[in-house]
Amino acid sequence: ALPEAATHNAREAFGRHRLKRASDPNARARALTSLQEALGLSEAPLRIECFDISNLQGTEIVASMTVLEDGLPKRSEYRRFKIRHQEGQDDCSAMEEALTRRFRLYLEERDEGARAGKRFAYPPNLLVIDGGKGQLNVAVRVLEELGLEDIGVVGLAKRFEEVYRPGESDPVRIPRDSEALYLLQQVRDEAHRFAITYHRQLRD
Repeated sequence: ALPEAATHNAREAFGRHRLKRASDPNARARALTSLQEALGLSEAPLRIECFDISNLQGTEIVASMTVLEDGLPKRSEYRRFKIRHQEGQDDCSAMEEALTRRFRLYLEERDEGARAGKRFAYPPNLLVIDGGKGQLNVAVRVLEELGLEDIGVVGLAKRFEEVYRPGESDPVRIPRDSEALYLLQQVRDEAHRFAITYHRQLRD
């Protein structure tokens, strides 16, 4: 059928584009610059971290942290946080715990540098929160409480792929076919995949 063929062709084209970009430093640099401009960042986000909360049928609540460096996934630095202090399903509370733990570890380790075993010694240039304004506000509060307001942060809401910045009620308008939005979707999709993999391990 024509719609199926069109979808298949689009997927193949997207796959070719992604492979090309992965092997082309100039294309990745352009994508990072476009994201910097779209979000009004002071520098290109060479390190992007994304946090996503997921649960296994209301239990085993987990935060996943994924990393893009220079526009490519850096899977050796992906992390999972098993949420400790929570009853019931409250994504904002879980997000607050995960972010607080991650950035407290950064503060502890940054003066020692990235020596062996120091897994959180580098901060992100951009923090992406999977969620809308509620989750974004939690992230802003955590960064402010820890004195890390210079870290850029945005929320990526699932329903319409809307990007929210702190203190702004309306989402940033990023074209659907732009490299900037693709980068945000890539790190978010990696966070989903990473969390689902962990839940499967727990279930098995």
